[in-house]
Amino acid sequence: MADISAIRPYADFLSRPVEAVAADLESYAKLLTKWQAVQNLVSRETLSQVWTRHFADSLQVLSLIKPSDRLFLDFGSGGGFPALPMAIGSKGTDRHFVLIEPTARKVSFLRTVARELDLSVTVIGRRSDQIDSRETGVPDVITSRALAAMPQLCAWIAPFFGPQTRALLHKGREHVEELAESSAQWHHDVIVTKSDTDPGGVIVEITNLRGKSVS
Repeated sequence: MADISAIRPYADFLSRPVEAVAADLESYAKLLTKWQAVQNLVSRETLSQVWTRHFADSLQVLSLIKPSDRLFLDFGSGGGFPALPMAIGSKGTDRHFVLIEPTARKVSFLRTVARELDLSVTVIGRRSDQIDSRETGVPDVITSRALAAMPQLCAWIAPFFGPQTRALLHKGREHVEELAESSAQWHHDVIVTKSDTDPGGVIVEITNLRGKSVS
């Protein structure tokens, strides 16, 4: 059953009425439940809380999007978070979402959701280090959720960064330590926004990412 109350706080950032977005999210939830039986897409204990733990958690990123943002690149897409709810919330706009996911069954799931919900989504079924950044274009926004610690994440996303690219990354309580570790290897400007849905979580915004020279 759709829980519209979970996503209503983001109504102002959606491209369509919240009821229309909720209908697509409900279709997504049904596909997620079906595919979860054969492929672990989300942790089993959170499947019953999909509207708050996954949909609302993903849609909150839309509040940090600029009107000029058009191309989104999502790393380690897995079950589709945060990119697919963002694509559903942006349906009918000129935003396009490129999802990077190397696991074949997850790629099939992501492509199925994108096709059945008619989303502006491309899924690349390879690891990021197997992709030439010219394939994706320079993204306005990079997203990722629960993929890796900040130093490793910076190494994966840096080749795709352009001068105006921003990364909006879901992180947990460990983000302070991770940022300190990544600062030893990377220059980056950082803005931290408290998560709406996870008491210990944040959205870390990274700009001006570049590696530090080794002297």
